[in-house]
Amino acid sequence: MDYVYTNPAQPTGGSPAASVESPTVHIPNNAGYPPNMTAAPPAADPATQQQYLYQQQLIMQQQQHIAQQKQQQQNQQANSQYAAGQPEAHFQRSTDGLPRSAMDRSASAKLRLENFYKGTLAQTIERNQRRIEVEKKLQSEPGSTERKNRQLLSLGRKESQYLRLRRTRLGLDDFVTVKVIGKGAFGEVRLVQAADTGKIYAMKTLRKSEMFKKDQLAHVKAERDVLAESDSPWVVQLYFSFQDSQFLYLIMEFLPGGDLMTMLIKYDIFSEPVTRFYIAECVLAIEAIHKLGFIHRDIKPDNILIDKDGHIKLSDFGLSTGFHKTHDSQYYQRLMEGVQNSHGMESINLTMSLKDKDKIATWKKNRRTLAYSTVGTPDYIAPEIFLQQGYGQECDWWSLGTIMFECLCGYPPFCSENPHETYRKIMNWRETLYFPDDQPLSREAEDLIRRLICNPEQRLGRNGAQEIKAHPFFYGVNWDRIRSQPSPHVPQLRSITDTSYFPTEDLEAVPDAVDAMNHTYAQTDNSAQKDLAFVGYTFKRFDYLLTRNAI
Repeated sequence: MDYVYTNPAQPTGGSPAASVESPTVHIPNNAGYPPNMTAAPPAADPATQQQYLYQQQLIMQQQQHIAQQKQQQQNQQANSQYAAGQPEAHFQRSTDGLPRSAMDRSASAKLRLENFYKGTLAQTIERNQRRIEVEKKLQSEPGSTERKNRQLLSLGRKESQYLRLRRTRLGLDDFVTVKVIGKGAFGEVRLVQAADTGKIYAMKTLRKSEMFKKDQLAHVKAERDVLAESDSPWVVQLYFSFQDSQFLYLIMEFLPGGDLMTMLIKYDIFSEPVTRFYIAECVLAIEAIHKLGFIHRDIKPDNILIDKDGHIKLSDFGLSTGFHKTHDSQYYQRLMEGVQNSHGMESINLTMSLKDKDKIATWKKNRRTLAYSTVGTPDYIAPEIFLQQGYGQECDWWSLGTIMFECLCGYPPFCSENPHETYRKIMNWRETLYFPDDQPLSREAEDLIRRLICNPEQRLGRNGAQEIKAHPFFYGVNWDRIRSQPSPHVPQLRSITDTSYFPTEDLEAVPDAVDAMNHTYAQTDNSAQKDLAFVGYTFKRFDYLLTRNAI
């Protein structure tokens, strides 16, 4: 609808006031005015039209004022009813009467939608951050504008290809098992080869059914998150994660040097220079985890792996926590409401050790068996974790002190005859921490151990790793270049699939292939509801796909 404004011809003479005329407004019949406002007669002169429109505007203002007064009266009435205890009538939303199946489907849809949009938002932020980094790099580099634009276009194409690869599904058939190299309480670790590229990886498998039985849902999510978020050289690199109806899979880098526990079993004790090197690298590794906002809580020689150059990397974050809601066991208990769980609270079990010096050899012999058991090894766990009264990142520094003690003395400081004795010695560390006379330590080494195995309020590292780095024991350590320095122990490898540094002779009974068919978890009626706990587990690393020219 068009409104045509025309100005009448101005007279050539007369006063300036006489030359100012009001415009003539031609209003169509179907202009759509409110009911109480009608168009002026077409034949009226401009002055009459202006007066008529002014009157209609007054009428509309009066109606608006009346409506506002009416609304105010209604609000006052509602407030008086509320003050008198008469709640305002409104629609009550309730799930009463809905079947359990509908509630489960609703919860599933809600969780999956939240995860989808959360993941999409995180990917968008990461994508924008990568573009910003490339733009900053191009600004500081010489070159023509055309060449820089080509690089930005190339980045855009790679991002698009990455999005397509994210939609592809990885499965067990994409990897061929070479050998079983490790076994834990909830699954195995296998050396595998990618079927398409021939790349070598370490594949960790976790049974979903065991995750539910042992109430490990929060822990397995925390492990996946810390591996996915970390880009540190001190943490084992996670490349992919996926799942099927029975198992969770983590595809990680293969570190052929074995672990620190294997070295301790082989060499018994380390000299102080060797101990200084490995403990210094452990300090940097633990610091990297803490900077991500995580606590490992299970630092021990089994979880300190050795790469091909002899440097360490942290692994096995099954007991770690990052203080996210998905890292809390109660979150999954609420999520699985109505689904039976065998355990309702988190627990850390004790191990069986020996205390007498003449039985330490037997303890060492059984050390590998303890690592494979579901009981675990608590010799390195801080006492505040057992108390379950709250703890922080300083609990990892206690574990580092016990590892340093074992490196220099040949056994952990609190190895005992039975689980209760181990617990008692850890809780009474002031009386039970004893340095053997036949293994003399330097004053600096003993002081560092005592300042790590102590109350959390006085423990070194409670205010950051810099406190530990400044200790005299680490005098001469080049913290910035230690990873580029030669390691005291460099693995001698015969091939890229060499597993000689892993005790594979103890794993002959473990089948090479993952038994993904013979499992009862997939046949349970509530397996779909249980799978809600693993929503968002899938992961693909962008920079790794970029370096291997997959995008």
